[in-house]
Amino acid sequence: MTTHDNVVCTFCGCLCDDIEVEVQDNTITAVKKACAIGKNKIMHATSDPPETTVRGVETSVDEAVEEAVRIMSTARNPMVYGMSSTTSEAQREMVEIAEITKANLDNCSSYCHGPGVLARQQVGLASCSLGEAKNRADLVIYWGCNPMEAHMRHLTRYSLQPKGLFMPEGRKGRKVVAIDVRPTPTTKRADVFLQVEPGHTFEIASVLRALLNGVELDFPDGADSIAGVPVEAWREVVEMVKKCKYGVLFFGLGVTQCRNTDINVEQVARLVQDANRHTRFSAVAMRGHGNVNGTNQVMSWLTGYPLAVNFSRGFPRHNPGEFSVVPMLARKEIDAALIVATDPGAHLPKDAVDFLKTIPVIHLDPHRNMTTPWATVVIPVAPVGVAATGTFYRMDNVPLRLKKVVDSPFPTDEEVLKTMKEKIAYAANN
Repeated sequence: MTTHDNVVCTFCGCLCDDIEVEVQDNTITAVKKACAIGKNKIMHATSDPPETTVRGVETSVDEAVEEAVRIMSTARNPMVYGMSSTTSEAQREMVEIAEITKANLDNCSSYCHGPGVLARQQVGLASCSLGEAKNRADLVIYWGCNPMEAHMRHLTRYSLQPKGLFMPEGRKGRKVVAIDVRPTPTTKRADVFLQVEPGHTFEIASVLRALLNGVELDFPDGADSIAGVPVEAWREVVEMVKKCKYGVLFFGLGVTQCRNTDINVEQVARLVQDANRHTRFSAVAMRGHGNVNGTNQVMSWLTGYPLAVNFSRGFPRHNPGEFSVVPMLARKEIDAALIVATDPGAHLPKDAVDFLKTIPVIHLDPHRNMTTPWATVVIPVAPVGVAATGTFYRMDNVPLRLKKVVDSPFPTDEEVLKTMKEKIAYAANN
């Protein structure tokens, strides 16, 4: 038996890198330190692979790749989509395939944290690493997120409980505020829980900015609450911000997908800037899938834009809404799709999935899922972080190198995509 230390769990944006994995005879026999979901993901990473198929008929990987190349080479307006659970190296290959085929290119962040990414490009964001939060933060604010259920080790490793260099008492030395539309397991752990009415993120951030900057508030008709919370409660939060030595605001989809989307995050980013006039304050987006942050990084390097890119004119154009995956499918503009490391059958709206079923779809994934039964071409691949190496970006933009702990009979995403790219490029030039 072999024990692999410091394995990275790829379940969520925390990318916990302290996992221990025991392997015997090329089989994972035990996983230690991971959360329940992460343990299950690693233990069963190589189980239930799909068959290699073309139109439902079993075939070889080489023949499946040839059909995928034919589909992408002959499509007039293809889409390249997914990427959130594969390596940055594979993501680079997908960007290059999109460029060669003059395709539309998008990732899962366009309907989750994408608005926050766009906001950060507009106004910037004072941020920090999760290590800084662990070692320094004496005030933690969770806004529109529920890490107890979505990022299960976040509170114990990075934000709420851990003892740090300048926080030797751990939880006892921290004040915790939770802002959400409903009680959650995370709000129960907070010292202060502000249950707000849905759809008022921008107003809340604006009032907090005003209070931080000493602006007198004049409420019409004697109103003294914002989003259903008394103004005095918001004043108390502002005083906590002013008095803390180091504060961190963790925000989730309750902020990015609330009414106004990217405008919300712009205002939250400005709120953090205002807080830095009084103390040291940072904000971190609670990114979901393991490497969805990496998709924004890689696309920004190679195209200048983090999502919703179109190559139809031979150069990258960016327009969220026009080139985002859900609107494109709703308008039925796509005639072929290359989908890697995501399951649109489970995650996209029903109308979008119904349209995908009418066009050629190439799907790369290590497991059977709700997309593999109807995809035109299905190519099983080695699960990254278990049977394939590569780079993932943590939610705080720190890159981590994944380990390979077992062998797989299947090629990696990167290998399949690189072969496809070379064959598509050859076909385009001959």
